[in-house]
Amino acid sequence: MILGIRLHPDPVLAEICTPVTGDVTALARDMLDTMYAAPGRGLAGPQVGVTERIFVMDATWKEGLPDPRVFVNPVITGTEGEQINEEGCLSIPDTPRRVLRPRRVVLEFDGPDGLRREEAFEGFAAACVAHEMDHLDGILILDHPEAPE
Repeated sequence: MILGIRLHPDPVLAEICTPVTGDVTALARDMLDTMYAAPGRGLAGPQVGVTERIFVMDATWKEGLPDPRVFVNPVITGTEGEQINEEGCLSIPDTPRRVLRPRRVVLEFDGPDGLRREEAFEGFAAACVAHEMDHLDGILILDHPEAPE
């Protein structure tokens, strides 16, 4: 099911999310469907009005390499380096912003199977993870200073 995407300045986008405690299988599926339909590369709970710590991501599907991912109760446990990318946001359409992000992110999270795991992401995928993690903490790309060219 395609969910409605909340747009800035909806106050839910500024909320700090609480841990997920129940089954989010259907929500994760709907969030992936919504992300692909938008079409985006990531979507966090608050963007569909859910103030729980969940986001979905597929950093490579637009290049023909689908890799749908679900991250429940994620925590960044490490970062390395820096990169600047022009980022868009489904909740702030047509307003790209150059944002400074880590080049590498280590993320601990529960998968859809409920098992806790840790995984490292680099380059564009690391920027996607950092962007979605910001959403879970009520931070938007507009809250970041514009990065230099």
